[in-house]
Amino acid sequence: MGNQVELRCRCGEVRGLVTGASPQTVNRVVCYCDDCQAFAHQLGRADLLNAQGGSDIVQLAPASLTFVQGQHRIAALRLKPKGLLRCYATCCNTPVGNTLTPAIPFVGVIAQAIDRADAVFGPPSGAIMGKFAVGTPPPGSTGLNLPLLLRAIGKLLGWRLRGKAWPHPFFTQGKSEPSIPVTVLSNEEREALRPLCGPKPVAG
Repeated sequence: MGNQVELRCRCGEVRGLVTGASPQTVNRVVCYCDDCQAFAHQLGRADLLNAQGGSDIVQLAPASLTFVQGQHRIAALRLKPKGLLRCYATCCNTPVGNTLTPAIPFVGVIAQAIDRADAVFGPPSGAIMGKFAVGTPPPGSTGLNLPLLLRAIGKLLGWRLRGKAWPHPFFTQGKSEPSIPVTVLSNEEREALRPLCGPKPVAG
């Protein structure tokens, strides 16, 4: 069954529990895409990015994440109208979960928000979207990483087949819209973030 670990925002107002936590139950990757970088800059949380602009993400089944405190503090941001739902704690702008729709059952949580992430989940399985990394891309991050892709697909299929899509921390079953407030950035707001992102950011 694995362990139960705590998720919490920087100030401690928002807390959650991840159940069944182990290296076998999640997919952990470092994503260097410019959207993840833009999200961190929009929140004023570039401190969560590594030196090359990467976000250390633990992808887990929606049903394994339950918020137990501060649910009213959770909101979401979309960089585009149909983009990834990027959820965060409004009290301190800590990301607490990225997702698409319940039909694609995953929640990606920034590793820094999870207690003992390294000890519980082990190191990242790999890195993706390295073409957007600041400076020299990490080895193996720019091409197709087939083992990493197959692992991610396998996790998604497994979670869906085993009914791990529900309950979902950010959706109510039977409703298509998220259960939390969502802000969509305008084109101007989104484009204003691009110069801050790799591979050659003009500001930090």
